[in-house]
Amino acid sequence: MKTTKSPIRTLMCVLGALMCSAGWAIAQTSAVSDGKEATGPAAQSSSTPPSSTQSSTAPQLQTRYPRYKIGSGDTFDVNFELSPEFNQTVTVQPDGFITLRSVGDVNVAGQTVPELTQTLKQAYGKILNDPLIVVMLKDFEKPYFIADGQVGHPGRYDLRGDITLAEAIAIAGGFTDSAKHSQVLLFRRVSDEWVEAKVVNIKQMLKNGNLHEDPHLHPGDMLVVPKNTISKLQRYIPSSSMGAFTQFGKF
Repeated sequence: MKTTKSPIRTLMCVLGALMCSAGWAIAQTSAVSDGKEATGPAAQSSSTPPSSTQSSTAPQLQTRYPRYKIGSGDTFDVNFELSPEFNQTVTVQPDGFITLRSVGDVNVAGQTVPELTQTLKQAYGKILNDPLIVVMLKDFEKPYFIADGQVGHPGRYDLRGDITLAEAIAIAGGFTDSAKHSQVLLFRRVSDEWVEAKVVNIKQMLKNGNLHEDPHLHPGDMLVVPKNTISKLQRYIPSSSMGAFTQFGKF
């Protein structure tokens, strides 16, 4: 009897040990998977850089042909193709609002013509069914650039067509004798808080004949031509001494 019971007991012990080890392995696997699911989003969120706050303040590049933005004092016609009784001419007030017939005041400052058209459609969509609106500018601030420093005629000029920096200097009367051709400054407003400054070596560019480096102006750009070193020092040198050195040089 003892010899028949011992193998059975041994087999049952082995089976029990195998079942316990299998259960322990399954529990460890589920714990590891649960831990990964719990820590995955946290690790992802911690590794994500806070780029959203930085991108909102960083300067953005402008397009070569930026659209005109509505400003105070601008006047434009609003024409309704299917409801001509609402046709009107409006002027942007100093606070950026316009007064529309049967709608009231709407803020349009800083909008382009397509954005303005969409704003008017939303405003009149409350009383009209899918209005067809056409906006035509009448009186507005014309694009301009400012030339300052050592140019023949400093001032503000209309920006008509596609004008480069070298062409703008020629329009402003060209360089004076005291101009520093190698360090022409070009200032461009990127946003309300950022102004981009670029130094352009017009002298080297014209010497090499490489006009591909000649930047195209945007509305509102300002170019400044500084004085050269000799012009800065000339005020500290007596004119009589210069005359004496000149006479001595002739001999």
